[in-house]
Amino acid sequence: MALMDGGWKRTASVLLVLTLAQGGCSGKPELPETPAGAPAPAGRSESSEVDARGHTAPTTTTALHNNAVAASLPLADEQDFEDARRGLIGGAGEVVIKRADGRTVSDSRDYAFEEGDAPASVNPSLWRQAKLNSIHGLFEVVPGIWQVRGYDISNITLIRGKTGWIVVDPLTSYETAKASLALARKHLGDVPVVAVILTHSHLDHFGGIEAVLPQAGTAQAEVPIIAPKGFIEEATSENVLAGVAMGRRATYMFGVPLEHSPRGHVDTGLGKAVARGGIGLVEPTVIVDHTPQKMEIDGVEFVFQYVPGSEAPAELAFYLPGFKAYCGAEIVNHTMHNIYTLRGAKVRDALLWSGYIDEAIERFGDAEVVFASHNWPVWGRERGRDYLEKQRDVYRYIHDQTLRLANQGATSQEIAEHLRLPEALDQTFAVRGYYGTTRHNAKAVYQYYFGWYDGNPAHLDPLPPEQAATKYVAAMGGATAVLTQAGQAFDAGEYRWAAMLLDHLVFAEPDNAEATELLAGTYDQLGYQAESGPWRDVYLSAAHELRHGVTASVVDPETALALLRHLPLPRFFDAMAARLDGPAAENEDLVLNFIFTDLGESWVLEIDNGVLHAHRREPDPDADVTVRLTREMLAQLSVGKAGLKEMVFSDQFEVEGSRMALVKFFSLLSRPAGDFAIVTP
Repeated sequence: MALMDGGWKRTASVLLVLTLAQGGCSGKPELPETPAGAPAPAGRSESSEVDARGHTAPTTTTALHNNAVAASLPLADEQDFEDARRGLIGGAGEVVIKRADGRTVSDSRDYAFEEGDAPASVNPSLWRQAKLNSIHGLFEVVPGIWQVRGYDISNITLIRGKTGWIVVDPLTSYETAKASLALARKHLGDVPVVAVILTHSHLDHFGGIEAVLPQAGTAQAEVPIIAPKGFIEEATSENVLAGVAMGRRATYMFGVPLEHSPRGHVDTGLGKAVARGGIGLVEPTVIVDHTPQKMEIDGVEFVFQYVPGSEAPAELAFYLPGFKAYCGAEIVNHTMHNIYTLRGAKVRDALLWSGYIDEAIERFGDAEVVFASHNWPVWGRERGRDYLEKQRDVYRYIHDQTLRLANQGATSQEIAEHLRLPEALDQTFAVRGYYGTTRHNAKAVYQYYFGWYDGNPAHLDPLPPEQAATKYVAAMGGATAVLTQAGQAFDAGEYRWAAMLLDHLVFAEPDNAEATELLAGTYDQLGYQAESGPWRDVYLSAAHELRHGVTASVVDPETALALLRHLPLPRFFDAMAARLDGPAAENEDLVLNFIFTDLGESWVLEIDNGVLHAHRREPDPDADVTVRLTREMLAQLSVGKAGLKEMVFSDQFEVEGSRMALVKFFSLLSRPAGDFAIVTP
């Protein structure tokens, strides 16, 4: 599922850029040389040892690379570990959370291997982050504020009001939220929930809401649910319009097919992994839409900061004057975040994001603690300010320097290859690339302003991968010659070049077993070297898929249904239009009336020129067919909970006109493929 980014995430906003018409440099910019390392070449024989999933052993090149990373960073600094353990109250033992049917949702034992120094197969900086994110339990942030961390990829926060708890971000799933609340009540008493705050529109921050609300029929309706403007729209829209493709790509980004091991998944950077339980979604009752928006909730004073278009399209942060505590939601974390997420999403606005953090520094400068929706808090006014400044500056630096170099003629790839952070940022663990990276965030800034085209006409209309691959292989002397060159590159530790060569060969000859295995082994080494959790998972998932075939994106119909029930109808029909088979519908001319008996709304759907349009208006008297149904029926039909023919030819629909026209309409809607190939043709 394309549901979040710590769970499966996104963003966008608009900026007018003014550039000077004179001054500055002409021609290509003076880019620094790529840092040169000189590890000893590593032959393929060193990587012949394989684990149960077929992943090869780290080569000498990889071991030396990771040793160099360890030598370049202050890994002995224990401050983050002290912060991550501070205030522990309980729940630090083994945690196994299961669904009612026995399926595992979250299991801390999966990461028992994360002890001691990093093995050669894991970047030592990522290993450090993984160990920090494995610290779990109920923690006191300050008296009156608690967090349960490590039970899910995100944190649930409890703030004590006069009569109960104000719950912030009830995690990804019903099961993890329920277990977290049970842990808190075990140690803090059976305190009722009196309000819920949803900081933003990503699933890992609202999916467990039904576990924290009072039972239906009690005081549930009286519990305010506070969320940013546009929350429901954003929480549902992207996952429906582009969710299948994002979900397939997310299997790579989050390492879904990988076992949790030193040669598999170790961490996402934001947390351990996304919980796979039941989800819910409840309409907010109180909307935050400006800064500063002051509010008293159960006797606690809040000052909300409205931060849309940053890490999420709909997001808020807040300050608690009585606690001198700032909650940065997900605009600040103990990692560099994604300006662009590898599962695919709208590019985020780095300048706007940085500006919100700067605003927080100015408005809430007396904060004594900064906590967030992921990772652990930072205590102390000076430390908190420094933490926020570094977060602010990393996004601004990448933004500004990408534009500076682009305006001197550098392309996206050139900028990504050479852009380096200042030492003060580079040596700060809280902005290291455990989730986002400088490389792909620089490309994201370039894309935000300039799009996919870099100005080179050769890149304007290139051949598609399979055609290009066949010609490349032929031009390089055939498959044997390419394989020889790739093997030499691998033996020299030039894994990026080996991957480029072998990618062409595999696309030209997908049945070439030797090329496929060497490419898989190459991806193993790139994964072992990656500091970013998602980069590691992408490479190792690719290696797994080359060896074992496609792992489809598994979308639980109940999960999809929970979102579709709240999807605004205009966006529902947009999603339907995106499934219309344009070539098949090219000569069709259909008009359908959809009358929703439970909503009192009528919609007219028209197919013309291979395009589906939906308008809310009075039914068309000349329509081919008129259907009376409920919103729930449409949602169930969309996820396959109800069959098309059974519904169309039964009494569950009230149909006037041509039932065959209705069948024809639904037959024109293609079924998305959640198992398309990525690393093979």
